[in-house]
Amino acid sequence: MRLTIVGCSGSFPGPDSPSSCYLLEAEGFRLLLDFGSGALGPLQRHIGLYDVDAIGLSHLHADHCLDLCPYHVVRTYSMEGPFPKVPVYAPDGAARRLNAAYGMPEEPVMENSFDFIPLAPGRWEIGPFEVTTARVNHPVETYGFRVSHGGRSVVYSGDTGESPELVRLAKEADLLLCEASFVDLPNLPVDLHLSGRQAAEHAAKAGVGQLVLTHLVPWFDHDRVLAEAGGGGFAGGIELARSGAVYDLG
Repeated sequence: MRLTIVGCSGSFPGPDSPSSCYLLEAEGFRLLLDFGSGALGPLQRHIGLYDVDAIGLSHLHADHCLDLCPYHVVRTYSMEGPFPKVPVYAPDGAARRLNAAYGMPEEPVMENSFDFIPLAPGRWEIGPFEVTTARVNHPVETYGFRVSHGGRSVVYSGDTGESPELVRLAKEADLLLCEASFVDLPNLPVDLHLSGRQAAEHAAKAGVGQLVLTHLVPWFDHDRVLAEAGGGGFAGGIELARSGAVYDLG
């Protein structure tokens, strides 16, 4: 199983990365987790333009889903298209949300390219992957994902504040890809995002092998996020996500 970080910028694209998008590959199958603003461009550095086999959306904020709109154009209007529909596992209402973003809110446009499957907590067989989903702590319906293959597991937090469900989902995973949007400041909003320290605390409680901090908001100092994660009690390796980084999990 291979994880490629296509985009890891939080809330909006940064100077070095698009918004959230993560590519998981095994046995020739390609699963995207989130498809945020600006991700379609750099995705083409890693796989062919038409090679996405399935997509999971953690939630329907623009920085996690908006590039499905241009990807609809790719799959429908290219010279070789239209292509078969891609299954999209997403919170209920995703088609309506994305049709509105595309500018045709009353027409089933996105459904021509994507087969929308409403998410719920549970287990899914997606290609060769066993995927477990759980609700996490964000103001809109949001899911974390555990993707397993060949005895190895990657967990993606989605956007979340402090969440016991994330700890349960990530139990003994090989790699936790965890949002770390905040630096430790007074009066931060609760039940919205994690700081680097809080992400490390979740990793420690879950007993994961490696922690990769993502959803890095451009206006915060990312080195400070990483330094503060060092105070979260996690004994394993911690690093910042980077667009283009690849992790081979065997």
